[in-house]
Amino acid sequence: MSDEPRPEGQPSDNPASESATAVETPPDGGAKLRQDVQITDAGPCKKHVKVIVNREDIDGRMKDHFSKLVHESAVTGFRPGKAPRKLIEKRFHKEVGDRVKNEVLMASLEQLGDDHPIAPLSPPDIDPTRIDIPENGPMVYEFEVEVRPEFDLPPYRGLKLQRPVKTYSDADVSEARRHLLAQYGQKVPKENGTVELGDTITADVTFQSGGQIFGSIKEASFQVEKQLAFKDGLARRFGAAMKGAKAGEKRTVDVELSTAAAGGQAGRTIQADFEIKDVKTTRPPELTREFLEEQFGVPSPAILDEGIRVALQRNLEHQQRRSIRFQIIGQLAGNATWEVPRDLLLRQARKAMQRRVMEMQADGVSNDEINQQVRLLEQDVVQNTHLMLKEHFVMQKIADLEKIDVDDDDLNDEIERIAEQNDESPRRIRARLEKEDMLDALAAEMIERKALDIILDSAEYEDVPLDPTEESAPLATVDTQAVPGEMHDPAAEAEKAAADEKEKAASEEKQ
Repeated sequence: MSDEPRPEGQPSDNPASESATAVETPPDGGAKLRQDVQITDAGPCKKHVKVIVNREDIDGRMKDHFSKLVHESAVTGFRPGKAPRKLIEKRFHKEVGDRVKNEVLMASLEQLGDDHPIAPLSPPDIDPTRIDIPENGPMVYEFEVEVRPEFDLPPYRGLKLQRPVKTYSDADVSEARRHLLAQYGQKVPKENGTVELGDTITADVTFQSGGQIFGSIKEASFQVEKQLAFKDGLARRFGAAMKGAKAGEKRTVDVELSTAAAGGQAGRTIQADFEIKDVKTTRPPELTREFLEEQFGVPSPAILDEGIRVALQRNLEHQQRRSIRFQIIGQLAGNATWEVPRDLLLRQARKAMQRRVMEMQADGVSNDEINQQVRLLEQDVVQNTHLMLKEHFVMQKIADLEKIDVDDDDLNDEIERIAEQNDESPRRIRARLEKEDMLDALAAEMIERKALDIILDSAEYEDVPLDPTEESAPLATVDTQAVPGEMHDPAAEAEKAAADEKEKAASEEKQ
């Protein structure tokens, strides 16, 4: 039973339950099992599955194993292959039973995935040690599994979509070059001392709301960009609030706390009061041939700017795909009222985030920008996971209908493409994906991308100017909390709670 099996088989008259028995076939080792499968609703996005495996099929496999042992086993007191069958069955009953149980279970789950329209969000929670083959009668096992919601999909070919476009000016390239070179520049005192975007300020910061002080930071440095992301909050208008300030002045900006904020402050908006102590600007490095070749592999500033234009265009293409995906989801699932439990959202957060990261990597987004986007997504894990899962459900349903899949060759080709875009070796990319357990996320993202391409190839487009609010606003990040204390990781807490519940259930069953 795979994570995302194909929707096959016929539903029963009862939409909340289905039952089917495989075609009668001889119970040899490779034959299709005769099994009765009962699938019932167990809550939002959850199914209860009960499987009853025909006893004759189990006995047939047991018989095959014992017949093989009779010919192969060496039993003291008997010549090889001459030990009585009853003695072989008695001596090896447990070992053969365990082997057959595992074989039957694996075959049963695989057959279940092929024959029934279950679309698991994760592998079923099955503990083989809690399943037994009884002395008489069928083998029965049950489990619950979280599944994608069931919904009707409107026609998805020939959609009318708006494609945001933009022609990048020399000023845009210059601004992008400033961001790129900032890490190589030298921070020097600013002569007029007036804050502008790209400057660095040193400030004392007090976080408060309604006179209640939550925390403070002394003489910390902040890069001034349009937005500032703390570990537990986001100041969306940071650049606008700081612009024009001078040393000795105070500026206040709203900070939207994330769902992980400490002290019971999750989701609140508080104020950050910045008392500016110092203003510095960044003196860019001299663009010598030696510097350019060493850091960027280019011989001149002109060629560096050409590369920056290519990167800007690549980011635009990524923004176009994101904008179009939102439009598609709005048209195909805008009225969907799926009830996705909060605990499921949290447990799926890591996988959803992985798929989003793989999408950005596949689109050639830089690692710095990916890290910034992840920081933004982490601000509201539940809401962002809900949106990402909505996309996932729609694209996976299209993939099912179009019978889209990926194989090892497809994965290798994609890894090579990502490696080329990021100027890394495919071997290093694969090693990192394996280490971070992201190969499945890459495969899922590739399937969704193919599904999206089917929609895009048949769509009708209207080019519209790129809305400035849709552009990735420059973001500065600091590894500082607005509210001190232990931050919460809702996703990790949900995963731990599920693991504890599983362990508790196993313990109670043993007792």
